[in-house]
Amino acid sequence: MTVVLLIAIFAPIIDQNDPMKLDVQNRLSGLSSDNWFGTDQLGRSVFARTIHGTRLSVLVGFSVVGIAAGAGGTLGMIAGYDRRMDAIVMRVLDGVMAFPGLLLALALMAMLGSSVQNVVIAISVSATPSVARVMRSSVLSLRDRPYVEAARAAGAPTWRILLVHVAPNTLAPMTIQITFLLATAMLTEAGLSFIGVGVPPTVPSWGNMVSTGRTFQEIAPWTVLFPGSFLTLTVLAANLVGDGLRDRLDPRLRGKL
Repeated sequence: MTVVLLIAIFAPIIDQNDPMKLDVQNRLSGLSSDNWFGTDQLGRSVFARTIHGTRLSVLVGFSVVGIAAGAGGTLGMIAGYDRRMDAIVMRVLDGVMAFPGLLLALALMAMLGSSVQNVVIAISVSATPSVARVMRSSVLSLRDRPYVEAARAAGAPTWRILLVHVAPNTLAPMTIQITFLLATAMLTEAGLSFIGVGVPPTVPSWGNMVSTGRTFQEIAPWTVLFPGSFLTLTVLAANLVGDGLRDRLDPRLRGKL
C-alpha cells in the first residue's frame, strides 16, 4: 500500500507525459521504450494514464474514508450512547442499508451527474451506515463500563465522556473497518467509471480505462491488463493491511501470531 501512495504522490514525476495527449498514428501500439504499457485506441500512453489513475483512486478512497468515518462514527457514537436516539438514527441507516451499496451509488450519480466530487459523495453516502453500525456496536459495549460510569457520576458532560473515555477505545475496530472501506471505495469508483456513470471520460481512471479497452482486448490486451492489474493489486494491498491490523489489534488473535 505504501508503494501505491508513493506512486499517487509522485505520479507527475514518475511519468511527465500528458495522459490525455493523442497520437492517432501510434494507436494500439505495443509495449516499447517510449510507451512502456503501450497505447490505447486514441494513441494515449497507457502507462501515463495508469499512473495518473492511481492518484484518482487514492483521492477517492481517502476522501470517502474521511467523510464516511466522520459522519458514520459520529452517528454511531450518538446511537450507541443515547438509547432514545438509537431507535431513530439506526432505523434511518437501516433504510439506507436496504439498498445495495453499488446500486445506491449508481442512483445518486444519476441524480448528481458525473464528476469526481459527486463520486466521492455517492460512495460516502452508501458507506456511512456500515461505519455507523461498527461504531455503535463498540459504544454499546463501552457505555456501561466502570470508568464511563465513574465519569458520568463525577458530572462530566456527555461530549467529554464520548471524546475522552469512549472514542479512544473504539479506535481498534474503527481502524480495521476503515482499511476495508478504503478498498471498497476504490473498487466502487472503478465500477461506476466502468459503466460510464463515474468520473468523466477525460479523467484517467482505472475503471474507464478497462471499459474502453475491453473492445480492443483481443488485439491490444495491454489496454485492459495493466489498469486492471493495478486495481486488483491495490485493493488486495488494502485488504491485507486490514487483515494485518485486525491480527495486531484484536486481543483474541494477538497471542496466535
